[in-house]
Amino acid sequence: MARACSLTELDDRKPLAVELGEEDTPVVLVRDGEQVHALRDVCSHAEISLSEGDVSKRGIECWLHGSCFDLRTGAPSSPPATEPVDVFAVELRDGDVFVDVAVTTN
Repeated sequence: MARACSLTELDDRKPLAVELGEEDTPVVLVRDGEQVHALRDVCSHAEISLSEGDVSKRGIECWLHGSCFDLRTGAPSSPPATEPVDVFAVELRDGDVFVDVAVTTN
């Protein structure tokens, strides 16, 4: 697991882009209260950065075509995307957010 950021760096429902791991995997972090979600920061439809989109109760929305992805599963809930995005394991330790880009939870 790699340290992504401090929990205090994340505003509720505001995406934060980071690159983690040996291959600089693009990850978008989204805080929802005391829970943090980590997804691959690439839309499965058009390879656009999801961190530039908006977060709602439905998930994170790609700004280009409007596909929305569930924060817990990565599954798309609206077209044109049909494939999920990877969701990574997250651990909170001593006020810091750690993400394991080698372990997907979907």
